[in-house]
Amino acid sequence: MSISSHDRTFLTEHPEVEVIEAFVIDANGVPRGKWIPRDRAADILAHGMALPRSIYALDVWGRDVNAAGLAEGTGDPDGLCLPISETLAPVTWLSRPTAQVLLGMRNEDGTGFFADPRNVLRSVLERYARLGLTPVVATELEFYLIDPVHSALDPVRPPNSRDVRWQSRQTQVLSISELHEFEVVFAEISRACRAQEVPADTVLRENGPGQYEVNLKHVPDALLAADHAVLLKRIVKGVTRKHDYDATFMAKPYGGSAGSGMHVHFSLLDADGRNVFASTDGTLAEPLRHAAGGLLATMAESMAIFAPNANSFRRVTVSEHAPMYASWGLETRSAAVRIVSSQRQQATRIEHRVAGADSNPYLVLAAILGGALLGLEQHIEPGPQLVNDAHLPEHAPLPNNWDYALKLFAESQFIADCLGADYKALYLACKNQELAEFRGRVTDVEYDAFIKTV
Repeated sequence: MSISSHDRTFLTEHPEVEVIEAFVIDANGVPRGKWIPRDRAADILAHGMALPRSIYALDVWGRDVNAAGLAEGTGDPDGLCLPISETLAPVTWLSRPTAQVLLGMRNEDGTGFFADPRNVLRSVLERYARLGLTPVVATELEFYLIDPVHSALDPVRPPNSRDVRWQSRQTQVLSISELHEFEVVFAEISRACRAQEVPADTVLRENGPGQYEVNLKHVPDALLAADHAVLLKRIVKGVTRKHDYDATFMAKPYGGSAGSGMHVHFSLLDADGRNVFASTDGTLAEPLRHAAGGLLATMAESMAIFAPNANSFRRVTVSEHAPMYASWGLETRSAAVRIVSSQRQQATRIEHRVAGADSNPYLVLAAILGGALLGLEQHIEPGPQLVNDAHLPEHAPLPNNWDYALKLFAESQFIADCLGADYKALYLACKNQELAEFRGRVTDVEYDAFIKTV
C-alpha cells in the first residue's frame, strides 16, 4: 500500500507537526493508541501499525478483561491497524504541534476484526446497503463544564465564571449570557471542529449547572457520524483542559441535576435519494412506523449499550427528560422515539432519545439502526403513541438498573444478530468485570448511613 493523497498533502502542508496520535476506539468508546514521531508517519499511514488485539476488550479503567478471550491464554497477539480515510487532522489544543489519525483493525485477509466497534456498525450498514437504503444520521451530545480542582469530598462542581467571581449553579437553560461567559472555549471548540472536519452546528446552554450541548450535522454515512461524535468528545475535553476547565460526558455527574444524553436523529434514503420516512398525505409513512416499531421492540435488550455503566442509570429517572418507557410520539420529547415531522419532507426523521452521552457512538448507532432494520424486515407496528406524557400499559418500562439491563442483553437473540455473537460475548465480559468492581466497592453514602447507626 501507499500513503493516500489526502495524507501526503496534509504532511506537506503541515511541516510543523512533530508527532502523530494514532488510536482506535475500544468497547467503552475510549481512544487508545500511541504517539508516533513524524519521521515514521508516512510508513504508518501507508502500512498501518500493530496494536494488541486485546486493546478492544479493556474495562473502563483500562484493565484487560480476561473473560473476553483476547488477552490471557492467547499470547496477546497484535493485529494490524490501518488508518481510516481522511481522519488525519491537526490536534489544535496541545502545546507540541500534533496531528491525529483514527485507526481500524483488520484481519490477515483484509476483513474487519470483529472486536472493533467500527466493524460492528459497518456490518449493520452492509445490511442496509443490500436493501438499497442509506441511513442519514446526526447526533446531539450533552456535557458539563466542570472545575478542574476537586477532591474526594467535592468531586464535581461548576466552573468559575470568566472573572472568577462566581460559580454558576443555576439552570439558565438557553442562556446567551452564559455562552458569552465561556465564549473563548466554545470559539476554540468550533475552530478545532473545522480543523478536523467535524460538522458542528448549534451550541446551546442546557438544563444543568454548567451543562451545554453541541449538535452535529446530518451525514449520509453512519460510520462517519459515529466518527464525528467520538472526535467531538475528544475536542471538547482537549480544548476545555487547555483553558483550565474540565468537561465530562458522564450521564449523571450531579445527582440533583439533569443528565447528559446522546440523542440520535436519522432518516433513510432509497436508491433514488428519496427519504422513505416522508409522507405527502399527512399520515405516517409505513417505513417510518415499522422502523419505530423495531426500535421499541428491541429497546430494552439494547439498554446495556444505551446505558453502559452504573452511573448511566441515574439518568433514567422521572423528570429528567430521559425516557423511562419504550414509547413513541409525534414531536414529544417525553417519548423514547420522537417522530420529527417537517414541511420539508426530506427532513422527516426519527429522534432516538435513550442513549447517554457516556455511551459508545458506534455501538449505539449499530443497535439503533439494527432495531430499525428489524422493524422494516418484520413490519413491526409501534403500537399506541404517547400523548400528553400519559404513558399507557402498552408502553413497556425500560430497565432501570445495570444488572437487569445486562441480563436482557445476555439473553437477547437480537443483540447476537445485530452485533455478532462474538462481539456480544466480548462486550458482556467487559461489562460484567466492571459490574463486579462496582459491587466490591462500598460507597461513602453507605458509610454515612450505616457505619454508626446499625
